[in-house]
Amino acid sequence: MMRQIILDTETTGLSTTDNHRIIEIGCIELVNRKLTGNRYHQYINPERSVDDGALAVHGLSNQFLADKPVFNAVVQEFMDFIDGADLIIHNAPFDVGFMNYEFSLIKKKWRMIEDHCRIIDTLALARQLHVGQRNNLDALCKRYKIDNSTRELHGALLDAHLLAQVYLAMTGGQGSLFNELNNTAGIQERTTQNTTLASTKKSRKLVVLKATTEELAAHEQKLEELLS
Repeated sequence: MMRQIILDTETTGLSTTDNHRIIEIGCIELVNRKLTGNRYHQYINPERSVDDGALAVHGLSNQFLADKPVFNAVVQEFMDFIDGADLIIHNAPFDVGFMNYEFSLIKKKWRMIEDHCRIIDTLALARQLHVGQRNNLDALCKRYKIDNSTRELHGALLDAHLLAQVYLAMTGGQGSLFNELNNTAGIQERTTQNTTLASTKKSRKLVVLKATTEELAAHEQKLEELLS
């Protein structure tokens, strides 16, 4: 069984060197490249203020986050959900760096995220497939004809849902598997709810993956089909 977690985070700012923190985590589960319906979503009190620039991106205000749990209170549930899975992240070094920084602030000793999961960076994959082109999430949605019209602001769960479709399209043209559940408006409404789903898995050693020969071939075949 191949278990993959599409993950995205929102933060108070751009760099952990300025003590910026995670304020939202959104995860969607795939098993054998199929959407299972299991997901993890959590808003987090960062115990500091949100930068104005970050607020303009995600719209999560200090007032909204004030009554949310701190990272230490949710870390066990979060790790139970992702442990042992392949983590699929767009611009993975950013999210991984923030998660490891959060671990470093907890008194209980946690291993780095790479010791629990294998990391797949979809930005690195996209740059291999689309050399010299824009490869942010909006550009990839447009390229693969994935509807992101409701994405006025960034949100971790909504962006994870879009990234899952992009990843499947890039690696085999199976983004259509999401059609029956592609109600992004519904996902936006549910972002006010905290969903916690635990699954205990064996941890794996870090492997940062690039596209395989088979994945690149599948991508080229898909392009030929679209252009024929």
